[in-house]
Amino acid sequence: STARRMSTFGRLFRVTTFGESHCKGVGCIVDGVPPRMLLTEADVQPQLTRRRPGQSNITTPRKESDTVTILSGTEFGITLGTPIGMMVKNLDQRPGDYKEMTDIPRPSHADLTYQLKYGIRASSGGGRASARETIGRVAAGAIAEKWLKEAYGTEIVAYTSAIGDVAVPRDCEADETFTRAIVDSNIVRCPHAETAAKMIKVVEACRDAQDSIGGVVTCIIRNVPAGLGEPCFDKLEALMAHAMISIPATKGFEIGSGFEGTKLRGSVHNDKFCKKPASGRDVGGKQTADFLGTSTNRSGGIQGGISNRETIVMRIAFKPPATICKAQTTADYKGTETVLDAKGRHDPCVVPRAIAIVEAMAALVLADAALVQEARVASSRHYVEVAKASTAAFQALSDNTNYASSGTSATATDASSSEPASKKQKV
Repeated sequence: STARRMSTFGRLFRVTTFGESHCKGVGCIVDGVPPRMLLTEADVQPQLTRRRPGQSNITTPRKESDTVTILSGTEFGITLGTPIGMMVKNLDQRPGDYKEMTDIPRPSHADLTYQLKYGIRASSGGGRASARETIGRVAAGAIAEKWLKEAYGTEIVAYTSAIGDVAVPRDCEADETFTRAIVDSNIVRCPHAETAAKMIKVVEACRDAQDSIGGVVTCIIRNVPAGLGEPCFDKLEALMAHAMISIPATKGFEIGSGFEGTKLRGSVHNDKFCKKPASGRDVGGKQTADFLGTSTNRSGGIQGGISNRETIVMRIAFKPPATICKAQTTADYKGTETVLDAKGRHDPCVVPRAIAIVEAMAALVLADAALVQEARVASSRHYVEVAKASTAAFQALSDNTNYASSGTSATATDASSSEPASKKQKV
């Protein structure tokens, strides 16, 4: 139902988040985690630490350790297959910082729309519209990512690719050496050192001017099993777009060649097929053999809404944070012109902290899609012989078609019979 889905994401691998910016705590319930997986807080904490506030001089100065506690769903560090509850306490709450905003909705924030929808709102910190809500996503995503890595060898690496008009060269997306360690080597989380230095200066200038700036996160996903995604309405890129645009402050999503691809001819844009070496594992845990891949990757790892084993490449646009300390002429809830002089502790740019959130949402989408495909593969194992017969029939038809097209007059017949194939029982 709609009510159930408001704070829940996923079908088989589901996460429900709870909590507001200045309540006692935030967290999530994760359902559908496979049993018998080793899991402790140490597996979840690193991603929460990458997301937490107060980690550098270009993020909000709010001091939170964001220490996670697993409440349920594990015993002796092993998952039970039952719902996993996780919680992070809010330790540095200052609801008084928002008293100026009691009667004035912040421009481009969700204050007004929440009031219009519910007739009430959390007046401190934005409530569920606050980025604090994403703690539950990141915690759940860390579990999903651990399972994907162990099941398929999947690797997810996101990084800051643009701040304002300062951008990483586009060809860096093909760099297979980017790791999280490289991404985290600077405070803006950009793996291109020269560009990172320029980005930091831009963010610092906005911070000093009590203003904010937006940017772009690029997400690279390697060793994705083939077959993930459910046409027509749950195509893998559609699920990814849903996940990414649900993150606070996002304003755009593209995959593969994206909007730039619209400038190319089809003869240039098409990804030609070629044989490629094995990498990762497919659904069912089978080691990937040499496969038919593509020489380019303008599709971004997804074709027809289904993963094709190539690297998934996505870009997510984040707007400048709405809450700034610079005075703004606006109107109060009654429509009277006024000046909002906001207080509080706010990010001049959310992009460096959004990296872990993007990785988490990507992991949640893939884990859910993989479990759906695992169920399909498992249920079809009863019909292995039918599949073999169907493949043989297709090959026979292909061979006879090739024979006929060579210029020789012939009727397609079964190899063991003179009876026309058209009269034989179809498999």
